Amino acid sequence: MKIHNDLLLRVAKGEKTERPPVWLMRQAGRILPQYRSLRASLSGFKELVETPHLAAEVTLQPVDELGVDAAIIFSDILVIPEAMGLPYEMIEKKGPFFPNTIQSSKDVSNLIQGENAADELGYVYQAVETTVRELQGKIPLIGFAGAPWTIFSYMVEGSGSKTFSKAKKLLYADPVVAHQLLTKITNTTISYLKRKIAAGVNIVQVFDSWAGILSPAQYETFAIPYLKQICAAITEVPVIVFARGAWYALEEINKLDCAVIGLDWNTPAYFARQKLGNNRVVQGNLDPCFLYAKPEELVKASQEMIRSFNGHHIVNLGHGVYPDTPLENVKAFVNSVKAFRY
Repeated sequence: MKIHNDLLLRVAKGEKTERPPVWLMRQAGRILPQYRSLRASLSGFKELVETPHLAAEVTLQPVDELGVDAAIIFSDILVIPEAMGLPYEMIEKKGPFFPNTIQSSKDVSNLIQGENAADELGYVYQAVETTVRELQGKIPLIGFAGAPWTIFSYMVEGSGSKTFSKAKKLLYADPVVAHQLLTKITNTTISYLKRKIAAGVNIVQVFDSWAGILSPAQYETFAIPYLKQICAAITEVPVIVFARGAWYALEEINKLDCAVIGLDWNTPAYFARQKLGNNRVVQGNLDPCFLYAKPEELVKASQEMIRSFNGHHIVNLGHGVYPDTPLENVKAFVNSVKAFRY
């Protein structure tokens, strides 16, 4: 299907454009009153994720409301461990919780992987297909998955954590088991992303949300090789790799066969360009808290950010938009980018 506004895809391919494209991580969520209204009518977050027509509806909500240059399918990175046989709960105001965790080689051997696990996620592919039909080629649709290390960290830790010390302990205490688990996660992620692509997504993003808690040596050993496998396997569409907090690994990430490298708000533009080169396509990196500033300050900051990257740039935040961010400020941010001209 022809994409009418293909700005994001052209930039991802390295083409020069009249302005940068803009979308927001977590653009489909609690910043929108229509999302809050829908959520209030449901039993919980997982019902929304697992009901294709509702996930599609939420995916589409910010398209007209915000005027962004891409939609991102509404889902959760933790559908992967659940599909592999490790179910989770989403506890309101606390986050994900796994009643059972991975602690041994036996636990890893009991997991399913690859196509067999990807088969369990039909509701995601249905949501993608519905969204594609509704978009009618208006803008690209982004699919996503969690990076192997980030998924690993939840499967071992059992919940969110400031330190993920249980997950990191396994890397030191039993690296063989750690690699076994990472391999299964990687195989499943590749199958899952390929099924999303077959269903109609135009580009994919890999979120390594907990990259920043690893040391450079750990990241090179337990994260980069698996990201490399994913990037090498996904050849049908461009791949964005977003490793939050991994400024120390930019040179290694730059070696990956991905189209775009996402940057958090702690990575200065000059530092990123120094490590990645001027022609590497990057995404980010405004501090999400800047969206609380006065609109005129926000517009000034967004345009300064764009100028600092000097092209080959997909405008986004350095992480997801926070739920209590004023909607008018989000709109001001998006509109300021759309008004910019190189």
